[in-house]
Amino acid sequence: MKRVSFILSVLIILGVISWSFSDLKPALPKEKSTLKTDFSLDNALFHLKNISEKAHFVGSENHKKVQDYIVAELQKMGLETEIQTQTAINKKWIAGTTAENILARIKGSENSKALLLLTHYDSNPHSSVGASDAGSGVVTILEGIRAYLAKNETPKNDIIILISDAEELGLLGAQAFVDEHSWTKDIGLVLNFEARGSGGPSYMLMETNGKNSKLLSEFLAAKPNFPVANSLMYSIYKRLPNDTDLTVFRQDANINGFNFAFIDDHFDYHTAQDSYERLDRETLLHQADYLTTSLNYFANSDLTNLNSDVDYVYVNFPFIKMLTYPFSYVTPMLITAGIIFLMLLFFGISLNKITIKGVLKGFIPFLVSIILCGAISFYGWKLLEIIHPQYQDMLHGFTYNGHVYIIAFVFLNLWILLKTYSYFRKQEKIIDLIVAPIFVWLLINFLILEDFKGAGFLIIPVFTALLIFAIGVFMNLEHRSKRILSTLLFIPTIYIFAPLIQMFPVGLGLKNLVISGVLIALIFGLMIPVFYQKKTTWLLKLTGVFAIIFLGYASYTSGFSVDNKKPNSIVYIQNSDDKTAYFGTYNTTLDTYTKQIFDDTSIKGSIANAETKSKYNTRFTYHKKTDFKNIPSSDISVDLDTIIGENRFLELVVTPNRKVNKLEFITKNKITLKQFKVNDALVLKGKNYSTKTGTFLVYTLGNADEDVTLSFMVNKDEKLDFILNEVSYDLLTNPNFSINARSEEMMPMPFVTNDAIIISKKLEL
Repeated sequence: MKRVSFILSVLIILGVISWSFSDLKPALPKEKSTLKTDFSLDNALFHLKNISEKAHFVGSENHKKVQDYIVAELQKMGLETEIQTQTAINKKWIAGTTAENILARIKGSENSKALLLLTHYDSNPHSSVGASDAGSGVVTILEGIRAYLAKNETPKNDIIILISDAEELGLLGAQAFVDEHSWTKDIGLVLNFEARGSGGPSYMLMETNGKNSKLLSEFLAAKPNFPVANSLMYSIYKRLPNDTDLTVFRQDANINGFNFAFIDDHFDYHTAQDSYERLDRETLLHQADYLTTSLNYFANSDLTNLNSDVDYVYVNFPFIKMLTYPFSYVTPMLITAGIIFLMLLFFGISLNKITIKGVLKGFIPFLVSIILCGAISFYGWKLLEIIHPQYQDMLHGFTYNGHVYIIAFVFLNLWILLKTYSYFRKQEKIIDLIVAPIFVWLLINFLILEDFKGAGFLIIPVFTALLIFAIGVFMNLEHRSKRILSTLLFIPTIYIFAPLIQMFPVGLGLKNLVISGVLIALIFGLMIPVFYQKKTTWLLKLTGVFAIIFLGYASYTSGFSVDNKKPNSIVYIQNSDDKTAYFGTYNTTLDTYTKQIFDDTSIKGSIANAETKSKYNTRFTYHKKTDFKNIPSSDISVDLDTIIGENRFLELVVTPNRKVNKLEFITKNKITLKQFKVNDALVLKGKNYSTKTGTFLVYTLGNADEDVTLSFMVNKDEKLDFILNEVSYDLLTNPNFSINARSEEMMPMPFVTNDAIIISKKLEL
């Protein structure tokens, strides 16, 4: 009977885990709807295939083609469209371009605040075809609007559609809209659709300068069928340097909104594999569900005041979809749990249900298991990176077999936990072992009280454990009955935390398997009445076998293939001043593509002034001197250079002599630029711009740009030592080079300047 109860408990746990994941996103329907007013997945996919055939980054020929396609589709619906062409400069890392936003507006029946539907249509430079990021958002809005208009209903609120440009370059289309377009003042709420991978559930993340209670209650009132969100992510997100288009609306216009973004299969993000074929169809349906339910609700609700002075804890919860309660409950709940804990300790000792010695001994396996799970998860991944050095070339930090590794480490951690506790199987009173986990969980809840109240739902497992503790103190149930009851009581805990164990390494990279390992150990400790066995169990052996199997399978699938391509890079750097030239690569492990340039004579390390600005500040791993090709650089004319008082005024114009995609301006010494303008767009709204050595401006040439004009004022005694790097993505097609193309098992490395010619020269100022 004990074995039966144990097996039944394991089956219940597995069932709840499956349930928790199945509730995260919709399944593909068995039958297709024929109603014109329903969202059609086929229509959305038709659009997606058309707009994601080729890379369409800002300034490319296909960028204009995708723009024309979206405009045509909006006009087919009877909507009047507008292209907002505006130079914009990002305020955080000073990047700019001339953005071309696509706009349309559906007139509402009342003169109230408008609802903005937002996504972007540019793909990441230079090889991503942008099916998920953010083609998925574009087609969700296109098909969602078509279905909405088919109802022939007039909304109360205006509905503004903004398919922004140049999001990938620094949220520049959104910046251009917020800074310059008159419609900004009309907007009451933003729904933004984004992607940072090609699959998985779509998470809701709020953007607000205030508190979240009104936004949360309105989001739930819209009745999304698969709401996926929690206030821990909300608390963390508010402390991060957020970088979606919605952030611009919140920061610069104080407009609230929702991000709907999926993050799984992160290895496809910003790569040539972000394709129509690889986008998870269920994920697209999840985005569609958010759009259709939110659009139907917010098009007719009051958007005039969604600010609040109250924050709520919220988390996905069985049956009710989402549990919510105010932040103000967090402290009283913790105090209540602490008092109950002390009372149960008192009665437990008084009734001889627990012993002080047993309780103290219970800290040993619990703390040891936390340390072991954390350490083995952390150093285990470090070891795997040494065994498989090619993983370091996947800058996402999430490998193609990443999900296999997550499963492998889950089983490995469970084996560690079962093995650790097996040394304490002679413990006379099982209930002694639950005291240490409850104490540590209470301590964690106390530590997050000040800065992370969004994690307030961590008290839920504590109350469950306290109930089980109380049952152990006041009732004399048989162990098998207590095990089944404990398993049933922990269903909400399993439901909440199973997806989180996967989410951390998926969202933050496999180096954060350590977080999942520690979390598993913490939960296991509370659930010790479920897992405790007097004898070494079959589960110990099974978890060990599964850990070995999945680690072995991950190793077997650690290579690259046509479906899971190896990222690699070659860049040509020409110094027009000293007439030297080099090839550089960002690859740690060389392959047949990179070895046609780099060999034993290559030099490890980077080249001065050669790196362009990148997300990960990546530097060349190898470089090699090559022939100077004398590729023509841009003409630079100084149209103004005059001194008035203590200030020197300059205006210079950079005119490319070939197809150039990006200009990066580097300073060799600290400077302060005053009234800095780029193509008449004020940088930092005219505030002084002080910067140390390095890149002080990145400008991507859009389709409307023929040249770039910089004007600024400096102190007349300030030394200007500038370098211009001009970048073009034509290394593989330029007639000066004969580099063999990649095989089908390779692709350009994302997040770095790649397949590029970089011409570097000093500016004579």
